[in-house]
Order: sequence, then C-alpha cells, then structure tokens
Amino acid sequence: MPDKTLICKDCGKEFVFTEGEQKFYEEKGFTNEPTRCKECRAAKKERFNSGRRQNHESFNSPRISKY
Repeated sequence: MPDKTLICKDCGKEFVFTEGEQKFYEEKGFTNEPTRCKECRAAKKERFNSGRRQNHESFNSPRISKY
C-alpha cells in the first residue's frame, strides 16, 4: 500500500497519508481517510478542547445562593 497524497479540507494544502498511517487506520477499523493535515487536525482538536474546558469551568463554578 503506497503513500497517498491528500488535500486538507481546511487549508487546501497537500499532505501525505503514509503507508504506516494507512495500516494504523486499517487496524483500528477506520474506513475513511483523514480529511485534514496534521496542523489543521491539531488546531481543530484545540478548538474543541478549548470549548469543552470553558463549558466545564462554567458548569463547576461556585453558585451564589440568594438565601
């Protein structure tokens, strides 16, 4: 299974989906190829985790009682 050159759906840059990565995806049962390059995947993950932290912090913030 040779390396594949794919196009990132976020930034439009080409990136290589290596033979090793393809084997990993196959072993994990992933059926879709990656759609984002490494940098855009990291940025998306950070945005997602940042939103989760904000929601988690507001959920756990101390409540002020009126009574």
